[in-house]
Amino acid sequence: MAKWGEGDPRWIVEERPDATNVNNWHWTEKNATPWSKDRLHQLFKDFKIDQSDIECVVEAVDKCQGEATVNNRKGKLIYFYEWELVLKWSGQLLKNSKLSHKGKLTIPNLSEENDLEDVEITVTIDESNDESETLKQFMYNVGRDSIRKQLGVYIKELKEEYSKNLILPKKGDEGGNSINNASLNDANNARNAAQKAAAAAAAAVATPKASDSSKVGCKLDVRTLSMTEEFHCNANDLYNALTKPDMVSAFTRAPAKVDPVRGGEFVLYGGNVLGKFEELIPEKKIQQSWRLKNWSSGHFSNVLIELEETSNSTMMTLKQTGIPASEYDAMKTNWHRYYWHSIKQTFGFGTSIADSL
Repeated sequence: MAKWGEGDPRWIVEERPDATNVNNWHWTEKNATPWSKDRLHQLFKDFKIDQSDIECVVEAVDKCQGEATVNNRKGKLIYFYEWELVLKWSGQLLKNSKLSHKGKLTIPNLSEENDLEDVEITVTIDESNDESETLKQFMYNVGRDSIRKQLGVYIKELKEEYSKNLILPKKGDEGGNSINNASLNDANNARNAAQKAAAAAAAAVATPKASDSSKVGCKLDVRTLSMTEEFHCNANDLYNALTKPDMVSAFTRAPAKVDPVRGGEFVLYGGNVLGKFEELIPEKKIQQSWRLKNWSSGHFSNVLIELEETSNSTMMTLKQTGIPASEYDAMKTNWHRYYWHSIKQTFGFGTSIADSL
């Protein structure tokens, strides 16, 4: 054993600003939900929109439901936010009338999956008449653009301000509070490219077989698949990647429904992969009833995933029983491509921690 002060400098972390997470290797998460709610309320408090003889004001946020998180993995930032907003607004025609008319703006899905210009905003009024319809049209043609700009302020601050200090500076780095913009851009570019490929991936995961329809009501010819894969992370990180909704969404590159409790359901790849959790032992075991959407009605396979942590990696063993024989080859390929390879690529679990230091 080396004497104190004579060891490999890669293991000496006392003087590192990122000592608690060397090289920002492990997945860290920051809950941005409370901050987001406060900021959205601030942005749409007495927010004025006017032009010539029309004046409208977004008075307040009437409804704000959803969540937001900022995640760091291997020095890359990944953002998740999904909000349903209802804004109260009022307006008046300055020249012809002093009457005030009220209405609401509804934003059903503000999320990282949609570009700002594609965010849906509906405009309604409480009472319909000539004046209110004029104001409604103004809010539709002009007001929605102003609303989108305010939403853009929120997204920018989430990415540039709220995310500060999530990536810890490495030893010798300058500007400890700055975000690694190159990593940020890489993550965003990768996510955008991945979203375009998500539909193709989902289709590849569940390509219909011509013979499936003939299997309904008949005994299925099934097979069992076993595989082992090594991941350069601890067992807890891999367990989280397979069960935490935001991490599952990250490696599947698509919205995912995941309820990681006994009997909880999961729906992935646009509904093409679905099932429920039968047993969960953190860092050790995940057992699922698992099927593809195009399988014969009511038929589920059984998936057993076991994790064993070693000194510098985690060995994952999968056993899947009840696979329709015609799906076996594709199933083996798709587990590797859309699960293991994607998890390693997304979270950096394919590179050893020692190599990254």
